[in-house]
Amino acid sequence: MRLLLLGCTGFVGKELVPALLKEGHELCIISRKNINNLKINIPLDKFKFLKIDLSKKQNWSNENLLSNLKDSDGIINLIGEPIADKKWTDIQKEEIKKSRINTTKFLMETLKKSRINPKVIVNGSAIGFYGTSLTQEFNENSQSGNDFLANLCNKWEEVANGKPFFSRLVIFRIGIVLEAEGGALGKMLPVFKIGLGGPIGDGNQWMSWIHRSDLCGLIIKAIVDKQFSGVYNAVAPEPVLMKYFSKTLGRCLKRPDLLPVPGSILKLLLGDGAKLVLEGQKVISIKLQEKIYKFKYPLLEKAIYASTKN
Repeated sequence: MRLLLLGCTGFVGKELVPALLKEGHELCIISRKNINNLKINIPLDKFKFLKIDLSKKQNWSNENLLSNLKDSDGIINLIGEPIADKKWTDIQKEEIKKSRINTTKFLMETLKKSRINPKVIVNGSAIGFYGTSLTQEFNENSQSGNDFLANLCNKWEEVANGKPFFSRLVIFRIGIVLEAEGGALGKMLPVFKIGLGGPIGDGNQWMSWIHRSDLCGLIIKAIVDKQFSGVYNAVAPEPVLMKYFSKTLGRCLKRPDLLPVPGSILKLLLGDGAKLVLEGQKVISIKLQEKIYKFKYPLLEKAIYASTKN
């Protein structure tokens, strides 16, 4: 298929783009970054590339962009400012919000205005949709929460649902993505490797996670498999407590996990964003049965070993 990729140039894109190419898809990647700053380690002649800032409405009238939209069989939209990289100041919250909602809104408006009906649109979201809880279990039928991230995800999905009538829409509410090169695991590995690792906070909060290879596998299957439609929680079958995650990581690295990170330090670094990590949420998927998708890494230990073997 001819696929248009938005926001697929970072941590997830590093694995997703080569995997899509291996499946034989033709790719056009759109990013506001320079092509030489992409984190994708593949020859530049293997895909099309357009440097465009899609958060600005006027850029959606770009002729090259419109031409590639018309030629596309499918769109993968994972665009968005990273959630846990910076402290949640009012300015940063606005950037997190704008980068997701505005861009997705402009995409859907442009498709409908130009009468473009891609066969499938895969759109990102996050398990932050459900809010945080130390005790509740959430699935695809659960109500949304009422904090900043929950309201953001709710609005993001609402805007995505404004897609063209004949396009199949798949929304993945993505959990904590695990791989050594980035994300939560990438931040924790250096600390654990020098023997200073431990759980964050009291360790009794839930972590709903997915290995990056399984997230990419889900996206790739959703592009071609018409069974996929609507919302799915992109999480592995077994969420774990933070203290179990910490012990498992220490065991895989043959290092201690004795030094917990106080919640107060995390609040200092992330502001309101610390709540997401300190309270967490237990999220499962009742829609991802084995006949739809078989996880490569259903268990945490296997996922961590795969991520840290190098």
